[in-house]
Amino acid sequence: MGRYQRFSLFYVASYLLGGGIALLVVPHLALRLFFANDPDAYGDLLPRMAGALTIALGVFVVQTIRHELRVLYTTLVALRVFLVSVWLGLYAVSRDPFFFTLAMVVAFGVVLSTIAIALDRRAAPQI
Repeated sequence: MGRYQRFSLFYVASYLLGGGIALLVVPHLALRLFFANDPDAYGDLLPRMAGALTIALGVFVVQTIRHELRVLYTTLVALRVFLVSVWLGLYAVSRDPFFFTLAMVVAFGVVLSTIAIALDRRAAPQI
């Protein structure tokens, strides 16, 4: 994994672990911070479950960074593009800014990763 690609995953790990802990521990506050129209409508259980899954994904990304698993890097980009698409669709249906906020946080990381891929390819020795 190139230097820039690895660095861009630190952003992903931080929002996954931070957001996951917030959803697990203080779901109502986390939903308000992500601009949910009605944080009470989500209840406590589903946000906490989403928080646990988000933490698990964060640990997976940390291990990807730690072990420099280059083969997973493009998969992580593709999965984030998929998630952004789903969340934008949910926003279009619900008009709840929560989904738009999630999409923008993740989309920013996709942009960082795309730039990182380009920079690392440019810096790689040509054979």
